[in-house]
Amino acid sequence: MTVKLHCFGESGHSYKVALALELGPLDWQPIFVDFFNGEARSEAYRDLNSMGEAPVLVDGDLTLTQSGVIQAYLSEKTGLFGGDTQQEARDILRWTLWDNHKLSSQIGVLRFMTNFLPAEKRSAEVIGFLTGRAKSALAILESELTQRDWLVGRSVTNADLTCCSYLFYPEEYGFTRQDWPAIDAWLARIEALPGWKHPCELMQRGFAA
Repeated sequence: MTVKLHCFGESGHSYKVALALELGPLDWQPIFVDFFNGEARSEAYRDLNSMGEAPVLVDGDLTLTQSGVIQAYLSEKTGLFGGDTQQEARDILRWTLWDNHKLSSQIGVLRFMTNFLPAEKRSAEVIGFLTGRAKSALAILESELTQRDWLVGRSVTNADLTCCSYLFYPEEYGFTRQDWPAIDAWLARIEALPGWKHPCELMQRGFAA
């Protein structure tokens, strides 16, 4: 049975799941969510996900929302990316929660404000604040990756897939890979994984500049 992922190309949270699906053994199909034209706020989409967010994974009769939950489910289903021990599983959860609160949440909003929000609605003060928060989170990630190839264990896990997602996008929002050599090398290792694809290759983009 084909797993369906409701997603769109600009969504870093969607990419976390799409990449896990693409690297794993499951057949899956991206279902485009026209986020920028308000589909996620529509009544029909709210019936699918009352939170009005992407991604949403549909696997038969099961519907799941929130990227971290979906990643954990896919690990249960496939045995991939969930760690080899209970301690590794806890560490993966730790990184997933950190990323969703400290990294993706800051970078996602910063990238949206500086690229997708109309210029007249952008706040220099908010952008400055988010830039500082994003750099602080990136410094933590850089420090960790100077000590190891992968965030948890000896190979790629959901910890890596959640933390890397926004860092592959081409839009400018203050992040340049060359400024963070350990992160740059880690992203290169992820790019070298068999089956890796850029988010724009896996999902349809919806924003028209």
